[in-house]
Amino acid sequence: MRVNVTVNGRPMTADDVWEGESLLYVLRERLGLPGAKNACEQGECGSCTVYLDGAPVCACLVAAGQAEGREVVTVEGLAVGGGPSGETGLHEVQRAFVDAGAVQCGFCTPGLVVQAHALLAGAEGVPPDADIREALAGNLCRCTGYEKILDAVRLAASRRHPHPPP
Repeated sequence: MRVNVTVNGRPMTADDVWEGESLLYVLRERLGLPGAKNACEQGECGSCTVYLDGAPVCACLVAAGQAEGREVVTVEGLAVGGGPSGETGLHEVQRAFVDAGAVQCGFCTPGLVVQAHALLAGAEGVPPDADIREALAGNLCRCTGYEKILDAVRLAASRRHPHPPP
């Protein structure tokens, strides 16, 4: 089957998609977007988190055909357009992960960044640690004790909202 999807603002088509293929497989192997990682293939680790029509989902659990005609944003799509030469820069959440040292092996990072982005999109100021932990609960990291990841989310939030609302 053919799957037509808008990915990171661009219409894309994947041909000869098998009915059982996941959105994750199509993104990585057919459309050349390796940001979302293939780890557990069961929706337990969060490494493949992407936005589907504005909601974070585990791409490994979404059948490719379910994405037909829909909008997908991957971790690559969070990067922002750059200056006159067209270079891209990291999104503030991506930059905070780098600056806080929250990127170790990097396997879980794309999913954590997308999930943190979703949390901060609806947050005012710096969310309480309990809210950050709840938002990231579906994302597993085997390299860290999560403290640097929490630091990164706090840093991104503080840069976005440098002063708490009155």
